[in-house]
Amino acid sequence: MQTLGIDIGGSGIKGALVDVEKGEMVTERHRIATPQPSTPQAVAAVVADIVRHFDYQGPIGVTFPAIVQRGVTKTAANVDKSWIDAPAHKIFSEATGQPVHVINDADAAGIAEMTFGAGRDVQIGIVIMLTFGTGIGSAIFHDRTLLPNTEFGHVPMPMKGLIAEHYCSDRTRQEQDLKWGAWGTRVDHYLSLMELLFSPDVFIIGGGVSKKFDKFAPKLRCKADVVVAQLLNEAGIVGAAMFAYEQAKQLG
Repeated sequence: MQTLGIDIGGSGIKGALVDVEKGEMVTERHRIATPQPSTPQAVAAVVADIVRHFDYQGPIGVTFPAIVQRGVTKTAANVDKSWIDAPAHKIFSEATGQPVHVINDADAAGIAEMTFGAGRDVQIGIVIMLTFGTGIGSAIFHDRTLLPNTEFGHVPMPMKGLIAEHYCSDRTRQEQDLKWGAWGTRVDHYLSLMELLFSPDVFIIGGGVSKKFDKFAPKLRCKADVVVAQLLNEAGIVGAAMFAYEQAKQLG
């Protein structure tokens, strides 16, 4: 079954058709830069362009970098503030003419990794998926059950005077021109905090930095296993499609 997944990020909006039974993209990604300002109308127009690009009809999964409750975006850390309390599912459905199901971006990536990627063999215990990009997304699973909308990228870093994503997101690495080793040390501080709070068995590291995992992994000294996302930066698209497919089945 092929379903369209679209992953909305602070810098780019990416989509592809996904075989949801295999967890694989069956087309090349189509990427369009996130409009600035990233208002609901502007972002919805890009989502509609991606749908037209694939000449697609059917349920669509869309990730969003915010807390998402019943299709409504409740926060807007890295997008225009007009997204706060916006009915995202209705906005995207009206723009595309198709049923759209919206999910937190890191939750989508986590679902994909737990089903087809680095977490597929972890049956019990706590797994934390962290995506490093414009911000830091998070998804936490206990015995494979997701606790949605955690947004651990917004936790304060003790002694640093910053929230986590302002301390060690990939955007921070680029803006401050940090070497991979120096940035890896910051990530290690963050993982140590997550370990203190949640005692995870496994961290899965995703987002764009997953392609450079070997450059900063030596700096990570936490007790939990730290593994790189196997779907790399495609996990959000795959998870979005999986979510839409399951929602459509439930709705009949």
